Amino acid sequence: MSRIVSFSIDNEFAERLEQLVEKSGYRNRSMFLREASLHFAENTMRGDLNSMDADILIDGTTVVYFQHNVDHKLAEIRHSGKVKVSSYHHNCLPSSHSCVDTMQVSGTAGTIREMVSQLRNIQDVDKVVFVAAPERVEGCC
Repeated sequence: MSRIVSFSIDNEFAERLEQLVEKSGYRNRSMFLREASLHFAENTMRGDLNSMDADILIDGTTVVYFQHNVDHKLAEIRHSGKVKVSSYHHNCLPSSHSCVDTMQVSGTAGTIREMVSQLRNIQDVDKVVFVAAPERVEGCC
């Protein structure tokens, strides 16, 4: 069941909103505003990885772009036991001459911060991004 929620905005904001919706690929304003509101609220309440309390348990995805010669160092971190890695995927990207690993991880914000820091400080690791999973009270798992 849906509810209609409305609010007033000025013309300049309305035009900017339409541009954002179009550029972001959403089919309609409602979906865009729903996603933006949830993202903003979650980010405001939980913060990003660097501002989260070190002891809070979180899940998320770590994405690492790197050169082949460091994959053994990534394996050491992956198998260290400091964070739980529930899924791991490796792919070679021929156009960018890079490799990319994605890992679904669980752990405390502090240990995940440490892992991200370790990864970023390995020579020939080009980029590391961590995306925290949305926080839910109940759901599929």
